[in-house]
Amino acid sequence: MNYFANLFIISSPSGAGKSTLLNKLFSANLHPMKFSISHTTRDMRPGEIDGVHYHFVTKEKFREMIDGKCFFEWAQVFDNYYGTSRVNIEEYLKNGTDVFLDIDWQGARQIRKQFPAVRTIFILPPSLDVLRNRLVKRGQDSDQVINSRMDKAKNEIIHYDEYDYTIINDDLETAFEQLKNIVLAERQKTANQMVKNAELLKNLTK
Repeated sequence: MNYFANLFIISSPSGAGKSTLLNKLFSANLHPMKFSISHTTRDMRPGEIDGVHYHFVTKEKFREMIDGKCFFEWAQVFDNYYGTSRVNIEEYLKNGTDVFLDIDWQGARQIRKQFPAVRTIFILPPSLDVLRNRLVKRGQDSDQVINSRMDKAKNEIIHYDEYDYTIINDDLETAFEQLKNIVLAERQKTANQMVKNAELLKNLTK
């Protein structure tokens, strides 16, 4: 199926500023956008809301969804499952809403195989020292956890060249402008305009 809206994957190591950039993008109200909400079988934590933070389902329901090919990608993390719904995303795209996925490079590979039109963006820090300092300033993690996050970050960063776009988040406003420009430019691609403005283009080229 052809859409004039776009599916975006945004990946980055923890601390690179991905969440801040996405929040700024959604606040800009450029056009209809939706953040994809994943399904999970883990227990709901205090303060979480079903359908807002995750779609919380049983393991039996999740396995049924796997069998029904309901997911673009899914993974088992320890004893729980996490997955990205195919049906929800396709419905949003059909209605002209850009959809954004916050997943890692492994999930991006899975989705790219099934949905080649997906646009992928990797957010990088200006240096590993800056990344570590950002994690430390959060004041949320122990040194051991920060070291673990840094090791994971190094393993994630080496996959940046699998993505369509790379943004180095040295200055937040500059990085935001780059992200915004990518999203706007993708809407103007000829293939998208042929779907969105099919009747107009048909009349103009008679």
